[in-house]
Amino acid sequence: MSPTEITVNGTARPCAAGPHTSLLDWLRGEGLTGAKEGCAEGECGACAVLVARPDGADRTRWVSVNACLPLALAFDGQEVVTAEGLGAPPAPGQQAVLHPVQREMADRGGSQCGYCTPGFVCAMAAEFYRPERGGQAPHEGAECGANGFDLHALSGNLCRCTGYRPIRDAAYALGEPDPLDPLAERRDRAAPPARATEVSASDLSASDLPGSDATFVRPTDLPDLLTRLAATPDAVLVAGATDAGVERNLRHTRPSSVLAIDHLEELRGLHHSPDSVEIGAALTLSEIERALAGRVPLLDQLFPQFASRLIRNAATLGGNLGTGSPIGDAAPVLLALGATLVLASAEGERAVPLDDYFTGYRRSVRVPGELIRAVRIPLPAAPHAAFYKVAKRRFDDISSVAVAISLRLERGMVASVRIGLGGVAATPIRALATEAGLTGRPWDADTVSRAARTLAQEGTPLDDHRASARYRSAMLEQSLMRFHAEHRPTKPLQKDGFDQRNHSENWGEAR
Repeated sequence: MSPTEITVNGTARPCAAGPHTSLLDWLRGEGLTGAKEGCAEGECGACAVLVARPDGADRTRWVSVNACLPLALAFDGQEVVTAEGLGAPPAPGQQAVLHPVQREMADRGGSQCGYCTPGFVCAMAAEFYRPERGGQAPHEGAECGANGFDLHALSGNLCRCTGYRPIRDAAYALGEPDPLDPLAERRDRAAPPARATEVSASDLSASDLPGSDATFVRPTDLPDLLTRLAATPDAVLVAGATDAGVERNLRHTRPSSVLAIDHLEELRGLHHSPDSVEIGAALTLSEIERALAGRVPLLDQLFPQFASRLIRNAATLGGNLGTGSPIGDAAPVLLALGATLVLASAEGERAVPLDDYFTGYRRSVRVPGELIRAVRIPLPAAPHAAFYKVAKRRFDDISSVAVAISLRLERGMVASVRIGLGGVAATPIRALATEAGLTGRPWDADTVSRAARTLAQEGTPLDDHRASARYRSAMLEQSLMRFHAEHRPTKPLQKDGFDQRNHSENWGEAR
């Protein structure tokens, strides 16, 4: 096995990190202290850095991620850019050469106490280099500048001095990258390939935990992964580490075996067929969003509400479902879409409807040695769908209640409906009683009012620090009322209640 190394700011550095050392801790240990730990759970963005990710077979995309969550060893052979790598230090007798993002932040007063600034700069730089930005025109209701800068690229960055307006002004003032900009030029070449990695803490002079015999392994391919998982079924699978990193930082978990799956090609496919789309479990949410390009509208409603861009650049559907959390945002949406999980082990594969996957709090039908290989969504998706997330903050927050609804109408009647719920039971659930109360009935105010009262009673909502049980029940009821208001007739029906030209045109968003 070749020595572990990471290219940081254009220079390859040996990486002697232990199996539980975060990328942030390793970078700071290397003297690159621009990135800082603020929250240790991926919510503040003070630790943001740029990483080189594949953008097709022959190109690279710079994306920003939280360095406090992923393991340093997960970047073996990869390229990372920190705030120190943007711009250049001053030569003798000269001023520093600032990167365009740094220059705009300085000129417009975007840096106040400075603690968060390196993270903001890296997140802004990722958006600065986004290939689609230059041709993206702002549209009504979007938080997007005339330069195409999507302000939601900064949704995972917090300014403790509340200096958001000058930061926004700096973002909206950015032009296009100089053609000779090294990071812009880097986009025209392929991203660094993944390579197999195996490190044991016992082989290092200093391990993360005294006496630890933990190991970190990136298998060569899926068969190698399944063989290793069969031999060590208690191993922790890590892709973006947006959950495992929090467990490590806040609960100090130190699993004895870590298997990195983020770069395994067999888990990173996205395949279309006439009747389904199959999404690899290790594709990041940002990659899924770009690849689907709106083909599954309900997922398009999920993505902007799923944490922040920093998290979506690392988080995966496999990880979100694999944790079995009752408040994971993806599960209600996938339940409403009728998704099926493809589970794989050394013994073979099996398909399990997501309806049957969860068995209890953070428990599922997965057996030891088995993993989620892909998520399969049937097509075509229902024409009327919505995802409602109730949380204390508009973005980058854990939901108190999550409701996903997928509806088909025929001649003004409910032909089929699926409702997925999160945050109201020990597992994500289907609102089966409400679905039964709607199916086959007119899509009118009386039907919806009765069904909404039923929906308020679904699940077993609890009182906790996010919301009371009474509030959760009220939000369930209101979500269906809101959905009906947004998906009701917008023009008079013909006498038989059916527009013969195109009945779906009669059931659009209320105006």
